[in-house]
Amino acid sequence: MTTAGPLADTKVIDLTRVLAGPYCTMMLADMGARVIKVESPDGGDDSRAFGPFVNGKSAYFMSLNRGKESIALDLKDDSDRIVFEKLLSGADVLVENYRPGTIAKLGYRWADLHERYPRLVYAAVSGFGHTGPYAGRPAYDMVVQAMGGLMSLTGHAGAPPTRVGTSIGDTAGMFAAYGILAALLQRGRTGTGTMVDVSMLDGQVAILENAIARYAATGEVPGPIGARHPSITPFDAFAAADGYLVIAAGNDTLFRALCSVLARSGLADDERFADNARRTRNHTVLKEEIETVTRTRSVADWLTALDAAGVPCGPINTVDKVLADPQVAARTMAVAADDPTAGNVIMAGNPVKLDAVDDPPTRRPAPDLDADRNRILAELEQEPAEH
Repeated sequence: MTTAGPLADTKVIDLTRVLAGPYCTMMLADMGARVIKVESPDGGDDSRAFGPFVNGKSAYFMSLNRGKESIALDLKDDSDRIVFEKLLSGADVLVENYRPGTIAKLGYRWADLHERYPRLVYAAVSGFGHTGPYAGRPAYDMVVQAMGGLMSLTGHAGAPPTRVGTSIGDTAGMFAAYGILAALLQRGRTGTGTMVDVSMLDGQVAILENAIARYAATGEVPGPIGARHPSITPFDAFAAADGYLVIAAGNDTLFRALCSVLARSGLADDERFADNARRTRNHTVLKEEIETVTRTRSVADWLTALDAAGVPCGPINTVDKVLADPQVAARTMAVAADDPTAGNVIMAGNPVKLDAVDDPPTRRPAPDLDADRNRILAELEQEPAEH
């Protein structure tokens, strides 16, 4: 094992704020990149002011900016622009998530950047991308969840529109990190950088997998169907004596195993449930049959029995139970940063595990605004440009 990640020699200049962009650069930092966060002197990243707060510091901001450095620069100020451009001259990647056109107005159009810094990879994360009729529009997670179809699929039929309970629209940050890695690989072959253009709306469309397939195949517009899967049955949340559990019997063999655990082997021989297609057509009556049994015992009892039979299942955990789960702990998916002001801050870990790279349970805390100015400026004075 080594503590150096695969991006240990990669320098990232981070102009992002709030969620999608900072999540992208946090992923790069978790893989060993040096991330220098360039923030406005007037308060920095917007999310520094978002609650909840721990001893006056934003837990939201700290959870997305661990392991980075901060320098405050006003890109409309000539002297600060000189510093910024020195940073770019030694950088591998520039990431920003402003509305398209904002960076260009400051004199940093991609074409100009590419001419001055030909090896630089430039990643832009925005609501709708840098092309198309919506390119200039602003967006947040809620907007793209709605426009990208996700809210039309979430919740129960007849209920009001429901947002997915986490900011899944900002998965654009993950797509951006993926694009940056691809661009760095391409640079290794060609010697030149490229622009990575990632749209939050595009990201939502990209994860509609089953919904698009169903519409393309049948012409029917999918809608909300609660917890169940539209194409696989039984694949749903089921009531037990003291709560709910999920059961995902994704093929005929697993369905027979489930029926055996329920002591209802006859269900597997019932013509209505003989294969997945028929089970899906008759999902309502099958769920009633299953819940007649599952309601008689506790969630814990059923999880034990189903797990022993190899039937995929799980509890519906609240966040506190997720963090206390031994599997989550074993995978270092709850990590801590020792912040000098906020103390021990718990946050989600890195889900990508590399065999040769250490995955420690503690991480460097998020930086205070402009915390690394003196060191960064000293380096710029002493070190020649790398690119």
